[in-house]
Amino acid sequence: MSPKLPRRKFLKASMSLTAYPFLPGKMVANVPSKNELPENLYPKPLKKGATIGLIAPGFIFSEEILSTTKGVLEKMGYTVYYTERLSKRHGYFSNTDVERAGDLNHMFQNKNVDGILCIRGGYGCTRILNLIEYDLIKSNPKPLIGFSDVTALLNGIHKRTGLITFHGPVGSTIDDNFSKKALIDVVRKPKEEMVLQNAKRTKEQRSNPEYERYTIHPGMAKGVLCGGSLSVINALIGTPFEIDFTHKLVCLEDVGEAPYRMDRMLTQLLEGKTFKKASGILFGVCKGCNSSSDTHSFTLKEVILDRIKPLGIPAAYGFSFGHVEQNFTFPIGTQAFFEADELLLKLTEKPVA
Repeated sequence: MSPKLPRRKFLKASMSLTAYPFLPGKMVANVPSKNELPENLYPKPLKKGATIGLIAPGFIFSEEILSTTKGVLEKMGYTVYYTERLSKRHGYFSNTDVERAGDLNHMFQNKNVDGILCIRGGYGCTRILNLIEYDLIKSNPKPLIGFSDVTALLNGIHKRTGLITFHGPVGSTIDDNFSKKALIDVVRKPKEEMVLQNAKRTKEQRSNPEYERYTIHPGMAKGVLCGGSLSVINALIGTPFEIDFTHKLVCLEDVGEAPYRMDRMLTQLLEGKTFKKASGILFGVCKGCNSSSDTHSFTLKEVILDRIKPLGIPAAYGFSFGHVEQNFTFPIGTQAFFEADELLLKLTEKPVA
C-alpha cells in the first residue's frame, strides 16, 4: 500500500436532468456539450515491449518494492527504465523537489520511454506541481500511472495539458492479478466502450462495512472522469490546480481518515463553487476510514449519506479503486457513463490513440 502522512450543512442543489436518448424511461444528469470540455491529448497505448519509466514523485521506498515492481512489469512484457534520481533520500522524500520534478520531466522528454509508472505515492507530489514542464509534456504525451498522492499529478497535468492520465496501481501495489489485468485492459488494448469491472469481494471483505457496495442516490450520469484521493483533492483547493468538478464524474477514495475527517473534507468540497455541479460521484473503498476512538462517532456510511445524498445527483460507494489490493484503472479526462443503481462505470471513449 502507499503509506501517507495523517492529514488534518446539508447542502441541497437542484440539478437539471436530461433524458438519456437510448434508454427509455431512464434519466441522465448534467450532459455537457463538447465545447464545454477541454481538448484532450491522448497518449499511445502501452503495447508489449514498451519501455516504462519508474519515478518516485513523493515518499522514499524500499529496494524490495523496486525489485518487485521491476519483476512484475517485465513479466507483463515491458522493459523497465529508471535514473539515479529515483532514490536519493531527502528526509521522507525520495529526493529533493527539484530532482523529483526533474525525473518526471526527463521521462516525458526521453524518446525511448513510452509510459511512466509511479513506484509509490506518499506526500510530496503537490510540492512539485510548479516545477513540471507542461509544454514538454504537451509535446511528448505518454501514459502516466499512479494513485494516492499521485492524484495531484494526474489531475494537475490533465488540467494544464489535456493529457489523459491513469488512476491505477503504483509499483508497491501492482503485484496483483486483478490490478494487472485491469491496467492492461485500459492502457494496452482498450475497446471503444468498456465497463470497468469491480473485483469479487472475499468473505472477509463482504463483512467489512468499508467494502460495502451501495447506492447513495439513484440515477445515471455522463461526464468526464476526475478525482482520486480526497485529502489530496482538498489540498489542491485554492491553488492553480484546483479541480473544476462541473459536469464531471468525481471519483473519491482515501485511507486511514476517521469519519469526522471525512466529514470535514467532504464539507469543504460542498462549500466550494463547483462540487455541487458534478454529474455524479463515485466512491472507491475508503480503507481504514470507518474507525474512531469516539464511541459516539458516526460511521463512514452515515457521513457519506449525510454529506452526499442531499445533492440529489447519482452517487454510489464501493467501486474497486483505492488503497486496497484490487484496483481497476480509470483514465482521468475521458468521457464515461455511470449508473449508480448498478454500481456501473463504463468508458465511452478510448483513453489512448
